[in-house]
Amino acid sequence: MGRDGRGNAWKYRQWRPHGLSGVPRNYTERKLKDEPQFKFDDVFITPLRQKRRYSEDGYVSYVEFERKTEPTGIKIFDAFLQFLTAGESDLQVFADRHGLRLTDIDSMVFVLTGMRGVDFRQKYQVRMADQLLRWTDMTVAEVANRSGLGSANNLYLSFKREYNLAPGYRRQRIRKAGDVGKYKL
Repeated sequence: MGRDGRGNAWKYRQWRPHGLSGVPRNYTERKLKDEPQFKFDDVFITPLRQKRRYSEDGYVSYVEFERKTEPTGIKIFDAFLQFLTAGESDLQVFADRHGLRLTDIDSMVFVLTGMRGVDFRQKYQVRMADQLLRWTDMTVAEVANRSGLGSANNLYLSFKREYNLAPGYRRQRIRKAGDVGKYKL
């Protein structure tokens, strides 16, 4: 039976050539022979911009905190990181804006981080969604949209793959008293 429930399973197989695992059948993982120049944690730019501060009188205000928006010093890679931090997910838009091909972006990410481009982007979006779930009161759908994952279903699948938890349960596990509102976008 096909995707639409009307038969012809062969079309469905052609439509999804990678099978259920999401990994191409003839895929061989690339490995850098040297250490990557940057670790993921060193290049991640938080989407949060302001931190809550209490005055001596007990009033709450928010102040900008210093974020490293150009962590590598490599212009095109830093622009790519800023693009992802803004919640953008269409890499073709980024490629067109900078005169690149999609394979150029994948190669750049691989050379600098040792990760495939798709894996890097997925991890970046999940990390951003994780921060938004903890520090904001955004709904799951809003978090999915802001992180670049697009839909609540994509967020759910990404979190199940990364943490083996649904986003709501992950929020309950990582959030502590006073976390909501500690940071703002």
